This record gives sequence, C-alpha cells and structure tokens, in this order.
Amino acid sequence: MSLVTRRNFVKTAAAGLAMPALARTAFAADPVKIGFIFLGPIGDFGWTWAHNKGRLAVEEALKGKVKTTYVENVKEDASAIPILKDLAQQGNKLIFTTSYGYMEQTVEVAKQFPDVKFEHATGYKTLPNLGVYNSRFYQGRAVEGTLAGMMSKSGVIGYLGSYKVPEVVMGVNAFTLAAQAQNPKITTKLVMIDSWFDPAKEAAAVQTLINLGCDVIAQHTDSPAGLQVAEQRKAYVFGQGADMHKFAPTMQLTAIEDIWAPYYIDRAKALLDGSWKPDNTWWGMKEGTVVMSAFSKAVPDNVRAVAEKIIAGTKDGSYDVFTGEIRDQSGAVKVAKGERLPDDKLAVMDWYVQGVQS
Repeated sequence: MSLVTRRNFVKTAAAGLAMPALARTAFAADPVKIGFIFLGPIGDFGWTWAHNKGRLAVEEALKGKVKTTYVENVKEDASAIPILKDLAQQGNKLIFTTSYGYMEQTVEVAKQFPDVKFEHATGYKTLPNLGVYNSRFYQGRAVEGTLAGMMSKSGVIGYLGSYKVPEVVMGVNAFTLAAQAQNPKITTKLVMIDSWFDPAKEAAAVQTLINLGCDVIAQHTDSPAGLQVAEQRKAYVFGQGADMHKFAPTMQLTAIEDIWAPYYIDRAKALLDGSWKPDNTWWGMKEGTVVMSAFSKAVPDNVRAVAEKIIAGTKDGSYDVFTGEIRDQSGAVKVAKGERLPDDKLAVMDWYVQGVQS
C-alpha cells in the first residue's frame, strides 16, 4: 500500500529579483478507501444494519486514515458484478461483500483486480487477494434452542429460514439439537421463503408456523416483520442480527446480535500496516462477534441459568452443540457419539438433523 504525498511548487521573489525557489509542503496522506456491498437496506434493523454498524465503527476507530463507502440493496446475482467493478475502479483498496450469495461474483471480480483486496462473508472460496470471514451464529442458535426446548408447551417449535445454504442449515440444526437436549420429543417446523429480506413473506411465514402449532419461533431472515406477527399472536420469538425487542416487547426472549466491528477494524488495520493476507476467519462468542441480547422477563430463572451455562461453555470450549451422536432426518448417524463435527464439515453442511420437518 503506497501513500501519496502531495507537493506544492511555488515561486518566491526577494530584493526586487525574481528568485525561483522550491518549497515543499507536505499534506496528510489521502485516507485509504474501503468499500462494502450490502444485501438489504442499512435500516433493516437486522443483518445489514449490523454490518453497517461495523462499517461506521471502522471510520470512528481509524478516523482520517480510512474512508468507507457502501452500496445497499445489492442483489445476489450477476448485477453485483458491475457494482463491485465500480467500487474497485473508484480506488477502494479493500472491498467487503457481506452475504453468501456474492461468492462467485466476488471471485470473478477479484481475479480482474489483483491489486485490490476482497473479503467475502460466510463463503469458502479464496484467492491470493480474496479472504473469507464468518461468524458462528449457530452458537447463538443453540442458546435459543435451549430456551425453546425448556419453554415450549406444545413441543413444536418453528424456524423461519431464507435459503438452504450452510449458514441457515447450521442454524436450524443447532436450534433443534439444543432444544432436544432439553426435551427429546421436540420437533422443528421449517419454512423457507427464498429471500433474506422480504417483510411480507416473513410475516406470512410466521403466521403459518404459528398455525402449525409452533409456540416458539426462531428466524433466519432480516426484517422484524415476523416478530411483529409473533407479538400479535403471542408466540415466543427471537431477534435476528440485532436486538429487536421493540418490535416484540413481550414475546422476544432474546436475540443474536451480530457484532462485526472488531473484525472490520482488525482487517482495516491490516490493510493500513501492510499485513493483510487472505485469511479464512471464523469467529464467534469467544471473540465477541456473537452476542446474546438481554433475556426478557418472560424467561424463568431456572431457564436463564441453563442458557447462561451454554454461553459460558461455548466461550470456554467445554460445550459444542454439534457433539454426537447426531442423526439426520433419515436416521443415519452423521456424527458419532462423543465426536465433534469439524469446521470443514460445518462449512458445507447441507443436511438436517432428526426432528426437523421441512
């Protein structure tokens, strides 16, 4: 990374003679440009809102050293390619693509701009100038599942999903396994809407889950529309990406808060000091990128104590929701008793555990 020093050349005169002289005035280096593309609007109160908070934290932490820019509502299709190219051509030296569906587009553009650094969220393809990063959201799903397993009266819990990608599949499975650890008879109804952000579809899906008998519902989509329905129908629910309790003040039990600031600041500093390299980073509760919001008053003390034990065990490594024995929907053993599913298998998970009804 090279920093530009501007030079001013001025002429001076003295004693009536024109005496050309060279004066150098050093100005502060231009801030390094960092770009982001976002899946939804920055005001979605969930996924994109959380990423944008991380972007703002970079500007605050490295004030004057970096300048960030973003493009919101970028579709996960070929239309992302010219947007990424434009960001690179504008001089952004590091570009974050913040959703799984940008993986192939990011790879394509990264190959065309080898001098620009790229980072792709929740993906797995890397290049010399392309790294990937993820957060262990499934650790939060295990906390939610623990609450659901202990608080569900019907024994039927619900999961609102977006797409069948590893991040969502991990979430469904962690939610279900943790719930079954508290109540082995628990079943999870799964509804996918093929969208990350569609308030109308999200609201309709939560209505469907409640009509199917679900009395506790997790969501893996980005708007608070589903929480508003749960509040009206009196079903317990969890926020996604951020604390959404204001949309379900009596029915939200807790929420997974995505805290991206530590990672984004760390990577921006690496860009500035020249130490950036294409890492494959997967942080979680231990590193502070997955945080549970305050438990609501509806959570009994005994339930809260169990959930807090799950959080503590996750942080110190003594608890992992993907410890076997684990069976898939067909009953086949996928993880042997006592074994933990390794990260490389988690990253491509495409099967549901026993008890998930999809």
